[in-house]
Amino acid sequence: MTFSTARFGEIEYDNKDVVVFSEGLVGFPQYTRFLILDHKEGSLFHWLQCLDEPALAFLVVEPGRVFSGYDPEISDAQAASLALQPSTETIVLAIVTIPRGQPQLMTANLAGPLVINAETRQGRQMVLDDERYWVKQPIFSENAAPVAA
Repeated sequence: MTFSTARFGEIEYDNKDVVVFSEGLVGFPQYTRFLILDHKEGSLFHWLQCLDEPALAFLVVEPGRVFSGYDPEISDAQAASLALQPSTETIVLAIVTIPRGQPQLMTANLAGPLVINAETRQGRQMVLDDERYWVKQPIFSENAAPVAA
């Protein structure tokens, strides 16, 4: 199938590539279908492209690759909502924010990770109540509080 986006032009995808966030994302409950696209080869970043709104795409990162010790605790109810078992392959992403013209100040939302069951392609944005994880965790700042388990 093909889809025309505002940012990437026309892209091809398969239905098996679609990630469904049945409750949407925080602030965007009406948008539920997304694709995960590579930013560019070798990059830590990806794009979460909405299929319901061609102009909506979020820059995301796998937080475990950037923040050592990032290991959010997911409640049993949250895990059950995604049919997650200990052996289930899971994708965890964090939405990245880049202040206009200041990429060195980019942050990742570690308090609201996107957790995806890689087998069913069902996802949820979790809201964590854990003071170790910030909504705006600096990615490049030497003064950033370290994320530790």
